[in-house]
Amino acid sequence: METNRKKARARGRITAAPGEAVARKRARPAGRKHRQAAPYHHGALREALLTAAERILEREGMPALTLRAAAREAGVSHAAPAHHFGDLSGLLSELAAVGFRRFREALLVAADLATEPGEQLDAMGSAYVSFAKKYPGMFTLMFRSERLDTTRPALSDAVDAAGSALAQAVGAQRREAIIKGAPSLAQAAGIVRAWAVVHGFAVLLLDGRLNKILSNLPRGETEETLLQAVLNRR
Repeated sequence: METNRKKARARGRITAAPGEAVARKRARPAGRKHRQAAPYHHGALREALLTAAERILEREGMPALTLRAAAREAGVSHAAPAHHFGDLSGLLSELAAVGFRRFREALLVAADLATEPGEQLDAMGSAYVSFAKKYPGMFTLMFRSERLDTTRPALSDAVDAAGSALAQAVGAQRREAIIKGAPSLAQAAGIVRAWAVVHGFAVLLLDGRLNKILSNLPRGETEETLLQAVLNRR
């Protein structure tokens, strides 16, 4: 009978004895199956979604950034963004918070490279414009309050921290402390003046509104030297 079984197996009619099939199944390596079933590392999912959202924002602009687009970019379930951020406003707000923290760091690094208070404020102004040029999508999002939920703690804290960095620089230039939440009229005017100048310059630059002026500058002059002239009021 064993001889007949071997012949039948050779002709393809019997593939294996019952005991052999079970043994072979148990002997198969489980590595591939385990890798396929391995779950996404949920501890990094939130950051992965924010990174994906920023890529879309800088590559395609704000209209292209949706919850589904962020999920698709991150390679996760389309329901994942809603689980972490609630809705699109939540995702945009948390992304803007990332931007404001990065923005504040850029301002402080620039200020640390200068020595005099006036130079520090000018350095922060240059860093402000440089940030807008490097991250135009993020910069635009950060100041689009109609798309953001400013009551979210992460965003409100990041905005306050960035604003405080600018206020401290203005206070240093004026050689007086500015009390948070209670500036004098002159101090508030100084903050708004410094902010309005660099923010206006950055927006005009991103919108291409300075192209004609820049093209008519004397040879050797650049947008950076134009900004310095504006900051120094020459």
